[in-house]
Amino acid sequence: MKNRYLFLAAVSLPVIVLDQVTKLLIVRKLAYHESITVVENFFEIIHARNPGAAFSFLRDSSFRLPFLITVSIVASVAVIAIYRKLRPEQKLVSLALALILGGAVGNLIDRVRLGEVVDFLNVHWYQHYWPAFNVADSALCVGVGLLALDMIREEKRKKKQC
Repeated sequence: MKNRYLFLAAVSLPVIVLDQVTKLLIVRKLAYHESITVVENFFEIIHARNPGAAFSFLRDSSFRLPFLITVSIVASVAVIAIYRKLRPEQKLVSLALALILGGAVGNLIDRVRLGEVVDFLNVHWYQHYWPAFNVADSALCVGVGLLALDMIREEKRKKKQC
């Protein structure tokens, strides 16, 4: 049982630390909206802020901050509750949930501390921009992707058994 939670901490804590350290560096080294081109017409480091959720959802809502903080806390508790019930062979789901927890907590820290999330990774194709994101967002997306992959694999296993 202890090893299970050690794995959760071993994955989620480095995500949280890396997320917070990179955001701190961006805030200290770049002025708001300042950017550094890494790959011309494709990738830059930028100091951006997102007061909302994904794709600036709820950006201008008066209840956004309490709502997003509550959702982050509930999601984190739900991830831990689900994690507790995993079978030992569900390693991919364990990794996915640990990444999701790390990402959720990383962005939660920003919301509590700053009232918004610091974003700094900016991918685009010439003038076609994807919304800026950060390490926590990346961990969340990879975690959700791994959950989807596990669901597909599980469905295939069930079909083979029939």
